[in-house]
Amino acid sequence: MRSPRRGVKLNPEVRAVGAWRRWAVMCVLLAGSGTVLARAFELQVLDNEFLQREGNKRAVRTLEVPAHRGAIRDRNGEPLALSAPVESIWVVPRELLEQAEYIAPLAKLVGMRETGLRAFLEARKTRQFVYLKRHMAPSDAERVLALKAPGVSSQREYSRFYPAGEVAGNLVGFTNIDGIGQEGMEAAQQNLLSGTPGSRRVIRARDGRIVEDGPDFKPAESGEDLSLTIDLRLQYLAYRELKAAVQAHKAKGGLMVVVDTVSGEVLAIANQPSFNPNRLEDRTSNGMRNRAVTDVFEPGSTVKPLLLAEGIETGLVDPDEAIDTRPGYWMVAGHTVRDTHDYGVVNLSRMLVKSSNVAAAKIGLRMGAEEVYRGFEAFGFGQPLYSGFPGESMGVFRDWRGWGSIETATAAFGYGISVTALHLVRAYSGLANDGLMPQITFIKDSPKIPPQRAVSAETASAVRYLMEGVTNQGGTGTRAAVNGYRVAGKTGTVHKPIVGGYAENKYQGVFIGMLPAEQPRLVGLVMIDEPSEKGYYGGLTAAPVFARVMQAAARLLQIAPDQTPEQQTASAQAAGARS
Repeated sequence: MRSPRRGVKLNPEVRAVGAWRRWAVMCVLLAGSGTVLARAFELQVLDNEFLQREGNKRAVRTLEVPAHRGAIRDRNGEPLALSAPVESIWVVPRELLEQAEYIAPLAKLVGMRETGLRAFLEARKTRQFVYLKRHMAPSDAERVLALKAPGVSSQREYSRFYPAGEVAGNLVGFTNIDGIGQEGMEAAQQNLLSGTPGSRRVIRARDGRIVEDGPDFKPAESGEDLSLTIDLRLQYLAYRELKAAVQAHKAKGGLMVVVDTVSGEVLAIANQPSFNPNRLEDRTSNGMRNRAVTDVFEPGSTVKPLLLAEGIETGLVDPDEAIDTRPGYWMVAGHTVRDTHDYGVVNLSRMLVKSSNVAAAKIGLRMGAEEVYRGFEAFGFGQPLYSGFPGESMGVFRDWRGWGSIETATAAFGYGISVTALHLVRAYSGLANDGLMPQITFIKDSPKIPPQRAVSAETASAVRYLMEGVTNQGGTGTRAAVNGYRVAGKTGTVHKPIVGGYAENKYQGVFIGMLPAEQPRLVGLVMIDEPSEKGYYGGLTAAPVFARVMQAAARLLQIAPDQTPEQQTASAQAAGARS
């Protein structure tokens, strides 16, 4: 159709229609522009926080600033647990998937297969933050970041290291990957060690890089250091000797505890089996348990000095009396109480030296069930220890009202009751500390419960004197003799309990003692669980470990010898027999 020639007049109706159209279009454009301007005015002026919020969702992040976890150290400042800075790689999956050429080199650097990393990202592609690799060495993390892969960034964290490894693993415990204590003192002192994380608000670019720090910053508060009571030198000695003994006797396990008699501070606590907290695969093993705190055992003949202490204290036992043990056994309520041999008529010293069950049973029945119970209770049996270690056991100590004659007799030589190693060590610390039992503790300079009076100083001194014969010639604990020092101690050999009675060929060998006997500074306990070779008696399995560790402990702690020259000769001969 031809356009109207210039100068040709249009029909008025045509002109009217064209004008109306122009005005309609202009009105639509003006209305749209007005709507846009009104919305812009609303967002920019009246409700500008909306755009800020939406922008922040896409660019502003609040990052946690991790707190440095406090160190765990021994009493001399030697490190047992330390935190070192590491880097954790994280990713925005969708952004990395959009540039898939980075997936293969990234997978290689973080130790994954390309197909595995791709599947990992696909399964999480709607998320804005996913950890890819936790706790990388900073140098390795630098190589990852050098790829400049989209959506990949790093975050500073701290990883826990345990310099003493398996030597102190049962005591120190470990943390999980997020720095939260899971076992041992790491768990018990989580609040002290952990500190308080800080925070910072940052602006991130689309590729995950931080392009600007915001004004909001809260610094992290580091955790406090924890000083334990153990002496790492003694801990190494105890662990080494215990492990060697368990291997030599092909035993199921064992434990050793060394305690300061006055303060109650644990100077060494070793367990077998143990575990290395630096190895993730060890953290599910049977070796994680701190058996000296959590496991109970029947103390056997090691309670006989405590029995005598209660008897002497109450006047029911004369320190100079003699007891007829002939013919080496005694019938009690239809049950036979036996000694290894017929020891004839014995005084209290010989009763301990030969570990006579018959003499102990006769004394126990003379004292009566209630008095035997009260005596052991006075030495802390069946009571909480408040050591501060998680999983602490109270033992098994049934009320005396349920005891008959045989229960009273067997309790007198340590059967039918169960204690932890810490309970027994605390009781002997009472004998060593002139009748005052200290609170057992693992934390140096911690507030302590006042010591508990078990017996008088005179009674404690008398029982210590009786116990010295155990490690002298003819005693059951001669292998526990320590050259230069008078040792007061007691052996114990216990049948392990099973359902319905006691195992015929499963034993626990125990020795517990103190030195110097006149004014003891240290108490040590050794227990070997189910020795199967080279004997099973406590005097054969546990006593030599006690002697070697306590000899070194006395030297390290500069404890003055207290033996006479004649006694030193006898101890040296005993040491020669051990070797």
